[in-house]
Amino acid sequence: MAKIRVVTDSAGDIPVDLAKRLNIDVIPLTIRFGDEEFVDLVDLTPKAFWAKCKESPTLPETAAPSPGAFQEAYERALADGCDGVIVITLSSELSATNQAAVIGGEAMNGRIPVEVIDTKAVTMAEGLVTIEVAEAAATGATLDQLSEIARNASAKTHVVGTISTLEHLVKGGRITGAKALLGSVLAIKPLLQLRDGIVVEAGRQRTRARALAACVEEAVRAQPLRRIALVHGDADDIEATVASLRTVTSEFPLIVGDIGSVVGTHGGPGIVGVCWISA
Repeated sequence: MAKIRVVTDSAGDIPVDLAKRLNIDVIPLTIRFGDEEFVDLVDLTPKAFWAKCKESPTLPETAAPSPGAFQEAYERALADGCDGVIVITLSSELSATNQAAVIGGEAMNGRIPVEVIDTKAVTMAEGLVTIEVAEAAATGATLDQLSEIARNASAKTHVVGTISTLEHLVKGGRITGAKALLGSVLAIKPLLQLRDGIVVEAGRQRTRARALAACVEEAVRAQPLRRIALVHGDADDIEATVASLRTVTSEFPLIVGDIGSVVGTHGGPGIVGVCWISA
């Protein structure tokens, strides 16, 4: 049986206990509030991040991990006797994280095989791919087999969501045409999705409740599914959405989790995302 270490970044929003159980090595991004700098998941839990957002006069910013941070993860895998490393990253269109993972692998000089996969996704869309790969790794799958699983899952991964404020997205420049929405932001609730690794508008609804219902409808239309998750950033109005999604996912568990510092920085409080992998 092969022993392959699965590595990902903290933008995947995988629940901490699940990452530990699956032996996933999570490399954190960095969050800045003005002159203050925090390491995601180390200095800032999701709860602490959202509390910081409420009290901070400045909007947060993110920075990708260094190549050295990834190299250290590869060194850990080598020291643990692993046969290789597979790295699952957020979209290279949104962050330099994927590039850092590649450079860190090159610095290993072939001492351990490193395969880096660009999911073209973020939050639990990325996280679900990582979970699928980690579960296969636990069965002894080879690096080549895991790479194929990761690419296939990435190609079938989707996310649709809604936000309460456009301020974060406009400042961060993470959505095409975000400024064009500002004139009508009080009258609409935009739906967002990932397309080719980039955040784009997917529609507009008049109310928050309709926007959340539309996210569920997208998941229903996408059936059959093999994995699904709902993630949110400090949202207190998702009970009905969770209940609706549980009826969609009666054959497999719905993962409900927090959107953390990385995605939260660009989406703002109240962001909700429904993520899935199609069957």
